[in-house]
Amino acid sequence: MLWFKSFHIVFVASWFAGLFYLPRIYVNLAMVPPGSVAERDRLLLMAKKLLRFTTILCIPAVALGVWLWAGYGIGWGPGNAWMHAKLFTVLLVAAYHVACAVLLRKFEAGIMHKSHVWFRWFNEIPVILLVVVVVLVVTKPF
Repeated sequence: MLWFKSFHIVFVASWFAGLFYLPRIYVNLAMVPPGSVAERDRLLLMAKKLLRFTTILCIPAVALGVWLWAGYGIGWGPGNAWMHAKLFTVLLVAAYHVACAVLLRKFEAGIMHKSHVWFRWFNEIPVILLVVVVVLVVTKPF
């Protein structure tokens, strides 16, 4: 079981690394001056590749998490309400991941009109979600 936990942690950390950096690319895309086609194209390519890689990392992170939860019974039974909160937070992380993909499509289509300041705030969401997950898992408050 420790192998599964170890790989789960590695893939989750890697997934979050992508979620931390992808919106940072969006900040830069939102700041590209009109007419800077080469800069825009380079940033879009970076974002597409990072989103693809981050999506690939997300799959084993979630699969190993489900394996640990269902297969080994981690978080089942009385006194494990923390796991319900963690699962809800993981759904929020997945929704954030999907939102990143939607935003990238809008950038590619040239219909993104949000400011770099908006993306700077948007970039903070995965940090908060990671803190919530770690606190829930380590402290098991309820």
